[in-house]
Amino acid sequence: MIPLAQMAVEVLGTADPRAKTDLSRTHAAAWLDARADGTLPEIGTGTPPDRPARPDRPELLHPRDVPRRKPGTPEGRIALLHAVAHIELNAVDLHWDVIARFSHVPLPPGFFDDWVRAADDESKHWGLMSDCLQAAGSHYGALPAHAGMWRAAEETAGDLMARLAVVPMVLEARGLDVTPGMIEIFRRAGEDGAVAALETIYAEEVAHVAYGSKWFNFLCGRDNLDPRPTFHDLVRTHFHGLLKPPFNEEKRADAGLPPDFYWPLTEEA
Repeated sequence: MIPLAQMAVEVLGTADPRAKTDLSRTHAAAWLDARADGTLPEIGTGTPPDRPARPDRPELLHPRDVPRRKPGTPEGRIALLHAVAHIELNAVDLHWDVIARFSHVPLPPGFFDDWVRAADDESKHWGLMSDCLQAAGSHYGALPAHAGMWRAAEETAGDLMARLAVVPMVLEARGLDVTPGMIEIFRRAGEDGAVAALETIYAEEVAHVAYGSKWFNFLCGRDNLDPRPTFHDLVRTHFHGLLKPPFNEEKRADAGLPPDFYWPLTEEA
């Protein structure tokens, strides 16, 4: 088995979404099977690209230039599925990037186990959204997408604690807030396949936020830092904009995010 960091770089260097997610799942299975057998394969070190390889489509636009479509229409629901697929593909790369980019940091093996599991989940989620798009007569790449998805990775490339604060504890936590509303849109439209896919994503994203919270608190403890003000400082430094309620406080609590972490970030310091 090649070192884990090299696996991560291979996924990041694969442009085709289906090939990327298939390779991600293959590498994740190899790592997790070895860990289940009680062995610890080599983690190694890797040099991830500044930006992951991407296909020619979708066209990537500034967020303000991505067309808005009403979710009450079939076209709007396809656009919503496409947006989720784009988020999931970026999440695959984000989780492999944290493995490769911070493989030199002394960390317990469980850190790598968690992010391999998260990358595997996100690869499955992209496949679920791709299947839903095909069922609706579309495909990933048929519509333009948000060009700013990798910004959080670039902002936090040199700071593991900032990466954990911004990606799982802010961006993925936002998914816990908005996914129930998306599920209801597809339920009202009678699109049971999309409902089932989004419910799977919703259930599994809680764990990803929890991984971020767990390892953020671990690093704070190791460095004798108070987690709450440290989180506030990192988010205000590396995340552009304020957090926007309403929040899914129940699911955020399940993921280890108490309200005093995120409510103060709805206002300027």
